[in-house]
Amino acid sequence: MIRALVVDDEIHAREELNALLAETGEFAVIGTCANAVEAIQAINREKPDVVFLDIQMPVINGFELLSMIDEKIMPLIVFVTAYDEYALKAFDENALDYLLKPVDKERIVKTVRKLKTMLNEGGRPVYAGPDIRKIPCITTAGIKLINVSDVEYVRSNEAGVYIVCAKGEYFTDLTLKVLENRANLIRSHKQFLVNIDRVDEILFHDHMAADIKMKSGKTVPVSRRYLKLLREKLNF
Repeated sequence: MIRALVVDDEIHAREELNALLAETGEFAVIGTCANAVEAIQAINREKPDVVFLDIQMPVINGFELLSMIDEKIMPLIVFVTAYDEYALKAFDENALDYLLKPVDKERIVKTVRKLKTMLNEGGRPVYAGPDIRKIPCITTAGIKLINVSDVEYVRSNEAGVYIVCAKGEYFTDLTLKVLENRANLIRSHKQFLVNIDRVDEILFHDHMAADIKMKSGKTVPVSRRYLKLLREKLNF
C-alpha cells in the first residue's frame, strides 16, 4: 500500500480525494490536512510516500510548503489544482504528476502507475521551491508568521526548534537544515543559526572558541567548525 497524505484547505475536496484514493485499493491515506502548517507536522511525524498537495492555499501555498520540508524525508508530490495554468509550474517544480479538480478516477489510475515506478526506483525527490521569507511558528493563539528579516537567531534542543527575535522566541516545526538551506540563515553551531544582518560582533576566546554578539545584546555560541565560515561571511 502507498502511504498517502492529502493536503487541501477545502474540506469537501479533501473528503472527495480521500474517497477516490481509497477506491483504488492502492493507498493507505494516513491523514488529511487543511493547511501547510498541519501538513509539515504530519509529514515530519508520518513520513508519507506521497503527498497530494493543493497548490492554492491561504497564507502558505503548495509551492512554498515544498521549501519547508526536510529533504531527508521529502515525499513524492502530486499537485492538485482547479487551475490548468498551474500545471506547467507544477512540473517546473519537478512534481511527479498533477491532478485537475474535479479529480477523475481514471486519471488517478495513471498517477498510481507513475507512483509505483518512482517508489520502486527508490531515492528521494528534490524540489526547487522558493526561498522561505516567512517562518510559521506555533503560539497559544494559533500560527504566527515571522519575517526572516526579523529573526536574530535560531536555536534547537531536545524540545524542538525555536526562532528568536528581539521581542521573544517562538516554536517552529521547521528543521535547522531547512532554515539553513532555504531561509539564508548561517550556521554558527550544530544547534544554532544566525541572521548575518543582526550580528554586531564576534567575541573571540582561547582555543578557537567564540561567541556572536547580536545587535540586541544577546550572545550565540560559535563552534570551531563554523568559525572560519562566519569570518568569511562577515569579513572579519
